[in-house]
Amino acid sequence: MAEKKAARFPDPHEFQVPTELEGWEEMYPSHYLFSKDREDWEKNQFWYHDKIHAPEPMPPLDLIFQEAWQISLSQYTTRVFCIPPAQGIAQRMVGPYMYICAIAPPPDEVIGEKAQLFEKRVFYVFEHYNELWDKWLTKFKALGEEMEAIEVPKELPKFVPEDQVLPAPTGCYVSYDLIEAFDKLVNKMFKGWQYHFEMLNLTYLAYLMFGDVTRKLFPEISESAIGKMVAGAYVSMFRPEEELCQLSRLATSLSGVADILKSEKTAEQKVTELEKSEDGKKWLEALDKAKDPWFYVSCGSGWFHYEGSWITNLDIPFSYIKSYVERLEKGETIERSLDEVDKKRDETVAKYRELIKTDEDRESFDGAYKTVRTIYRYAEDHLFWVEHWFHTIWFSKIRIFGNLLVDNGMINEVDDIFMFNRYEIPEILTEVVTGWALGVDIPVRGDYYKAKADKRKKILKAANEWIPTPALGVPPEEVAEPFTIMLWGVTTDKVQEWLKGVGEVRPEDVSEIKGFASSAGVVEGPARVLKLLKDIVDIQPGDILVCPTTNPSWAPVFTKIKAAITDIGGLTSHAAIVCREYGVPSVTGTGVGTSVIKTGDKIRVDGDRGIVTILERC
Repeated sequence: MAEKKAARFPDPHEFQVPTELEGWEEMYPSHYLFSKDREDWEKNQFWYHDKIHAPEPMPPLDLIFQEAWQISLSQYTTRVFCIPPAQGIAQRMVGPYMYICAIAPPPDEVIGEKAQLFEKRVFYVFEHYNELWDKWLTKFKALGEEMEAIEVPKELPKFVPEDQVLPAPTGCYVSYDLIEAFDKLVNKMFKGWQYHFEMLNLTYLAYLMFGDVTRKLFPEISESAIGKMVAGAYVSMFRPEEELCQLSRLATSLSGVADILKSEKTAEQKVTELEKSEDGKKWLEALDKAKDPWFYVSCGSGWFHYEGSWITNLDIPFSYIKSYVERLEKGETIERSLDEVDKKRDETVAKYRELIKTDEDRESFDGAYKTVRTIYRYAEDHLFWVEHWFHTIWFSKIRIFGNLLVDNGMINEVDDIFMFNRYEIPEILTEVVTGWALGVDIPVRGDYYKAKADKRKKILKAANEWIPTPALGVPPEEVAEPFTIMLWGVTTDKVQEWLKGVGEVRPEDVSEIKGFASSAGVVEGPARVLKLLKDIVDIQPGDILVCPTTNPSWAPVFTKIKAAITDIGGLTSHAAIVCREYGVPSVTGTGVGTSVIKTGDKIRVDGDRGIVTILERC
């Protein structure tokens, strides 16, 4: 009898993308492509689409963040903190989408070597976290200020200014400064991401350790109960939303300010109106104080240049403020109820702690709980500074280069610079300064670069219409790698659903979907399916948010919604964390939530069991 062939996803070396994406390979560095010289290894890995960090087609320059985290996440696991069985996460591009795989554990002898280093290094961080956090924040703010201070030449002058020649030549000029500035920016970005993961993997590790302890002590405990015991922290990622709440309360106490902020005018028009009164000026002064750094938060994830930030798109925070002011006038509370989160957490901890029968088990529980409560806040505390504040500075600097390239006829639009990867931009800059240095009437290849940018924009647009395969290669019999499960929400059951092509099921045939019980509570209400960032302003009070994954910068909507459902993400994903912090029931990692649920459907979210029920189709 013939042996049954194991189910598998398409071979990454044979998989074909739509013809509309022809030429996509040119957008990315060669080491990001599946290659013949790594074929044997690549064919035997399980690659899945990273919808957490790269849910959309990847503009070439925006890949820099992915490059940086691949190195940083992996080195802290393998070489720095030496988590014994863990290895890194590898990345590849297929079409303009990014796929990742968790590397299998190393040989036993390497695990043994790492184990000798692991405990000393990791537990030192656990025990000294507070002082290490203070040092981290100080050095990261300094790094951001260094990036901000990088001077990017805004033009190539007809002649070098005289003060750079007399009384003594400076020795190097704008032709050098331009290339050096880009190199500095790239280096700062990579350094920032080295800092990013300084303690991040350990926060997930602490959660895993606490989860293991509690499951052994209480075999029947729910994942939502474990999450509830971890929730409740004052962290930087929620500070922008807190600033909006304060500005909204201030507005209601000042004459005429609330009425202006509630109007349908643009943010720019509202500012103009506010400048006409003393109370309006007082409110604007408070706004200016909040802007730096808290309005450096991205309107989305911080990963894509087109998302913008509050500081560059004031209409977004002003829309939140409008909603807050209206709710305040109705007598509603707009701030998250951290006291309530704290109360539920302490009650849950006390309830389970009373069930512990031995001093040894109690000591084990208390130690794991203290560790996770101490370090777990790093996940959302550092996030604002790296993926929002730091990235916003990066994007503003890159656009200076874009302006210069437009002025010199190399690209058509400022943001076309993002159509070139970080290895290609130095080539373009070199060609520009070479033409400048040679003299007047020197031809440069502007048409070549403009055509390349246009072609890549078309490829990215076409990729938006394509639904890429969820995975490639050989699926494991069991998904056991903890970070894959806890952060990305990819489980054995989820992989089996992908193999069956569950995404092709008719929405009307589905009445129940399952995911992770990420935040406790059971509620019913109307669904609001959010697939595009711009649609976030459509969310109404009492909606249940359904989206591919939430962004931490969406905090202002979490006091509006009843619950949240995501396609991707596990128990330590940002969606899970944010929902727990706002006491909002959540089921994450459903895989198909945005496919089978439609806006207006009446649904029930059971965050205690990880089940979503469609009660009534609209």
